[in-house]
Amino acid sequence: MIATPIDPTDPWLRQAQTFPVLSVEMIERAKAYGREEVVAEDTFVFERGQRGIDFFLVLEGEIELFIDDVRRGRRLVFTYHPGQFSGEQNIFTKRPMLLSGLAKSGSRLLRITNRDFHAFITGEPDIGETIIRAYILRRAGFVRHSEGGVLLIGDRHHADVLRIQRFLTRNLYPVAVVDPAAVPLMQSLAVTADALPVVVTPDRKVWSRPSNAALADLLGINEPPERDTVYDVAVVGAGPAGLAASVYGASEGLSTIVLETLAPGGQAGTSSKIENYLGFPTGISGQALAGRAHIQAQKFGARISVSHEVMKLDCSSHPYRLFLDDETSLRARSIVIATGARYRKLDVLNYDKFEGQGIHYAATAMEAQVCADENIVVVGGGNSAGQAAVFLSRTVKHVHMLMRSGIASTMSDYLVQRIQRSPRISLYQQAEITALHGGKTLDGVTWIDHLTGESHELPVTSIFVMIGASPNTGWLDGCLDLDQHGFVKTGMATVGDTPPSPYASSKDGIFAVGDVRAGSVKRVASAVGEGSVVIAAIHQFLERQRHAEHDEPELNATTAR
Repeated sequence: MIATPIDPTDPWLRQAQTFPVLSVEMIERAKAYGREEVVAEDTFVFERGQRGIDFFLVLEGEIELFIDDVRRGRRLVFTYHPGQFSGEQNIFTKRPMLLSGLAKSGSRLLRITNRDFHAFITGEPDIGETIIRAYILRRAGFVRHSEGGVLLIGDRHHADVLRIQRFLTRNLYPVAVVDPAAVPLMQSLAVTADALPVVVTPDRKVWSRPSNAALADLLGINEPPERDTVYDVAVVGAGPAGLAASVYGASEGLSTIVLETLAPGGQAGTSSKIENYLGFPTGISGQALAGRAHIQAQKFGARISVSHEVMKLDCSSHPYRLFLDDETSLRARSIVIATGARYRKLDVLNYDKFEGQGIHYAATAMEAQVCADENIVVVGGGNSAGQAAVFLSRTVKHVHMLMRSGIASTMSDYLVQRIQRSPRISLYQQAEITALHGGKTLDGVTWIDHLTGESHELPVTSIFVMIGASPNTGWLDGCLDLDQHGFVKTGMATVGDTPPSPYASSKDGIFAVGDVRAGSVKRVASAVGEGSVVIAAIHQFLERQRHAEHDEPELNATTAR
């Protein structure tokens, strides 16, 4: 009898890392950061929806971990025993908790307040490493198994279902997609077909077709800017460059806020696997890399504001002011522009009709599940297209790959070899889509072979368009010098004898890093490098500002005399 294979990537099967037991010596060190408590009777020490909760380490007894589920109610999912600790990555933020913890009568706990938690994990780096790894794996497990989050009822190919699922998944928020055929559930929730798709929270609140911004506010994903706060640095965009800038800025004592429209990771966050990023010999998915960088930034105190787009930059006075799409604004002494680029689209009739429900720009586990056992098309000849084709070929019926030029000219050799060897990928060079077909959803494409001049039709349900991107700089509204293609010019600014930073824009105190910068190398590693190095230039700028502000009163006093 053949045993069912165990998936080593499932966090629930990695108990030693996901729910580790601290050593006696570690526990003794941890006691310096908190206080011991004895629970007289069964007590919930934290509950779903609470923000800024404390950290609990079980010394004696146990804490039972409960999940609230729309379909099955509150149920026990795990029990923390002596040496194990509570929490997951929301403990770093003011976001609401996803689960509830019941301390059993007679239990002895070490409570470390939320305020002291950051000092604990930074002051005890080996313990901090164990805790952070566990928190990353716990959240990954919740997302993978759709535990502790919301229900999304609707057709899996519907544009709004895909939008909501993609937004929540990329923000590492658990979501379970339920087919509308679950009539008893819809009846119990009083949901009608014309309201679909709907999001249902564990307390059975129903939201019909909510926007991303409304979802972020409803579920506590967004961390809005604090009122009346002037930040040392505002990072616009949370791709690899922006996240690197936030990690280094916050870790070096700068008050840092990151403003991101969709989710941490940027375009790199949609990559199925990045195999040439230094330090990850087996590769890492863009979402996993972004998730680690996200929690790393939060560990050092960076504020991550998601779902509201920056609409305008006022650079007429200092501190600078950024205006968001919800009509709020914030001020910052320095700004890092890391907005990357927007996906380019095909110039084909009916393209907008199928965008979001048949046309995709990312190939993650979510899209692979949506397209399972179906024929698909990948358009593009770069590394992103190659990674998508290889990744999707594992789950779809067949991948048809169309590119306008030769494969070897734009793609890394290791990907070229995999594509050419795969029996589930058909490669068409110097080919182009000329028409899209379908009613409410996509069901086929017409493409032309430019070598022969012949047209062909393919019955496919999904197209992955990966043909590059254009810079996301429209919101700058004339503040900065751009090149002819719209990328931010850098390396021009000089102040006194200070040599210009290669990331300095034409406006002092405003910098550009990553793909949005003119002349940048479009690679994840280079974006991370730029985002980390730019903080040195920001320190220099802020120091000049402090000197200028200190000297100005003395100058005014001398003038008055």
